[in-house]
Amino acid sequence: MPNHLAMDKVQTIQHLAQSGWSQRRISEAVGVDRKSIRRLLGSPSSKGTTESDKAPTGLESDSESSKGTTVDVEAPTAPEVCDSPADSTESAPAPPASRSSCRKFHEPIVQGLQTQLTSQRIYQDLKTDHGYTGSYWALNRYINRLEQKKALPFRRIETPPGQEVQVDFGKGAPYIDRDGKKRRCHVLRVVLSHSRKAYSEVVARQTTDNFVGALENAFHAFGGVPRTIVVDNLKAAVIKADWFDPELNPKIIDFCRYYSTTILPTKPRTPRHKGKVERGVGYVQGNALKGRVFESLAKQNEFLQHWESSVADTRIHGTTKRQVGKLFHDAERAALHPLPRDRFPNYRESQRTVGRDGHIELAKSFYSMPPEYVTHEVWARWDSHVVRVYNQNFAQIAIHARVEPGKYSTNPSHIASEKINSVERGTAYLLGKVRYIGPHAVRWADAMMIERGIAGTRVLQGLLSLARRYSSSQIELACDAAWRHRTFRLQSVRHLIDRQGPQQQLMEFMEEHPLIRSPHEYAEFVHNIIQGGS
Repeated sequence: MPNHLAMDKVQTIQHLAQSGWSQRRISEAVGVDRKSIRRLLGSPSSKGTTESDKAPTGLESDSESSKGTTVDVEAPTAPEVCDSPADSTESAPAPPASRSSCRKFHEPIVQGLQTQLTSQRIYQDLKTDHGYTGSYWALNRYINRLEQKKALPFRRIETPPGQEVQVDFGKGAPYIDRDGKKRRCHVLRVVLSHSRKAYSEVVARQTTDNFVGALENAFHAFGGVPRTIVVDNLKAAVIKADWFDPELNPKIIDFCRYYSTTILPTKPRTPRHKGKVERGVGYVQGNALKGRVFESLAKQNEFLQHWESSVADTRIHGTTKRQVGKLFHDAERAALHPLPRDRFPNYRESQRTVGRDGHIELAKSFYSMPPEYVTHEVWARWDSHVVRVYNQNFAQIAIHARVEPGKYSTNPSHIASEKINSVERGTAYLLGKVRYIGPHAVRWADAMMIERGIAGTRVLQGLLSLARRYSSSQIELACDAAWRHRTFRLQSVRHLIDRQGPQQQLMEFMEEHPLIRSPHEYAEFVHNIIQGGS
């Protein structure tokens, strides 16, 4: 409906019609029904079209503005594209060829624009100081045409070999998942700015891990690393966009530091700053993926790898006029930084709460923490080899080697001393504590361990527990008596302590005494008895 068309579309339709475009072509380009275009342009084929049905152009003369009629004007021409900038000696842009009511106020309008006044401020000054009676929108359209006249062409920037790579995501071809459903994916295009050598990889989601993995695969496909990486402000790499000082994802910073490169996000909403990869994404979408459906992501990536080498690398690029693959091998590959020996340890990071058992769970495995962090939140960062844990100040508090799912990795230093069982400390530790009781207890304990073996460890624990109820002297007397009777049960020691009777003195064996005859006399006596009896 022409009455609801935006003014920019009205002007576009009129400009294209004056340039010789057909109504069908204008309809496809602008997205407006051909009947509306015929009605707007006043085509004879539109029956019943009157002068009042035409959409106003907004360019009115002083005499016609009061009558509400429109006039035909010359459409503005597009700026000419050239390699050199516009002449800087020109004092002011020439007035546009029109019969607008603003034309006679051209000089004060240009002066206001040169002092960077807004359109509203210029409108107010014209009404106050110059007697302007036209509408604000007529002035606004006049100013827009002035700015079109002084627009400068974009500057093309070429980079030396190995200096820059541009990266961007686009929509990939559909693929079939394991459940037989058609899924969408994203294609990452990585283009070297000098040779236009590129790498393409599809991923299911635009995550930081997928971005880092695909970018690393591109470096290995190129056989080297460029000095800078130009990306837009995608969430996988940029936390907060800022042309002067963007906030990058910490993993991206570590990745760039590992590969000795620098990531440079473009200015927000300025895709022309990475025009090489913008065109490259459209190329891979239109030439390689359009109209295709793949069995899986892996199949799509296999196809892209073959397409890059057989199609993209063999084409003659429209800008360089050289074969892409040959230019890369001849000029750019040797200029790339060498790859490190190992791949980037792509870690994952997450916040975890330390459980009551002093462990955190990561990927179905468990890792111990210092006892003072029980029930507290910590930050865990892990890769395929190592788990590192940090406190809220990002100071490292623990490090573990990765273990299999369901396994525990417990650092002995993380166990509270109150929770370490004496049996875990070992027999030497227990015997060392027995020495505080006395030498008789140590003698009995040593003999008991020889007699009882492994089971004697618990007997040592029981002996030490007696020190909570009895004095060392009482335990010493009981252990001495038990050792003399060669009894090595803890129950016997307890009974001896409870009895606390006088200690029975054991008589020592005597080899010599007046009542004891010598063995020679006993032998002679036995011999005489045997001879006499015979």
